[in-house]
Amino acid sequence: MQHQEFEPPEELRDTIKCFWYNRRESGEHQSSFEVQPDGYAEIIFHFGGDCSISYNGELQPLPSPFMMGLLNQPVVFYTKNRLEIIGIRCFPWTVFDLLGLPAGKDGVRIFEHPIAQLQPTLNKCIHAGRIDEALAEIKQYFLNARSRIATSSMLFKAGVAMTETNGTMPVSQVAAAAHATVRTLERNFKQSSGYTVKDVSGLMRFEQVRNQLWLYPDSNLAGLAHELGYTDQSHLSREFKRYSGTTPAAFARKAKKGKQAVSNDFVAFIQA
Repeated sequence: MQHQEFEPPEELRDTIKCFWYNRRESGEHQSSFEVQPDGYAEIIFHFGGDCSISYNGELQPLPSPFMMGLLNQPVVFYTKNRLEIIGIRCFPWTVFDLLGLPAGKDGVRIFEHPIAQLQPTLNKCIHAGRIDEALAEIKQYFLNARSRIATSSMLFKAGVAMTETNGTMPVSQVAAAAHATVRTLERNFKQSSGYTVKDVSGLMRFEQVRNQLWLYPDSNLAGLAHELGYTDQSHLSREFKRYSGTTPAAFARKAKKGKQAVSNDFVAFIQA
């Protein structure tokens, strides 16, 4: 598996965290991979191999593009042959305004949107191995989209505060950083993202624990709990299992195995 991340232009950094490219070689037989929750929404273009999810016991093919919103549990994707992906990792409080769509809480969202018109051009670039050209097309699309919307100064300030503290800042302090009352911030935040500040902060904290255990499986859980503002280690473990479906210890064991041999059925898109 190959994974690369690319910083957005300066003009997009208030709405987009990064662009990324990922390639998986699955062979002719169907394989699966798991994506863990994090604090971002993703717009996903895919090329080559089929890409599906399990829905009501059956595989449902996913169009390109689709959106992966904030997840409360891991999602398992199924594919064959070579699958190449270009993702746009967006802040959840900006993604719907950027696309001009109503906010929602769908984990995986299929939507009709003019952005789908990029697919043929991107497909040609990817097929020819010109990843840079594909990214340039996407960046230009979002630069044009960003120029047509007015972002909220309040949500931007709140987002900066939440991101810089990895979701550990209490809602009252986030509101103070955004120069707003808690009630005003929560109303605007939920209207823009579909979620509360507390919801997104919880995912941000989980993401930090997940990343730490993936990169350093022997990390001390009590120390992580203290560092990231959990009440204690038990609180961290409960929240981790809530989002990942497994315990921190089991996840760490899986991470250790992943260091020895790349797993065919698991991937966590780890943020730096």
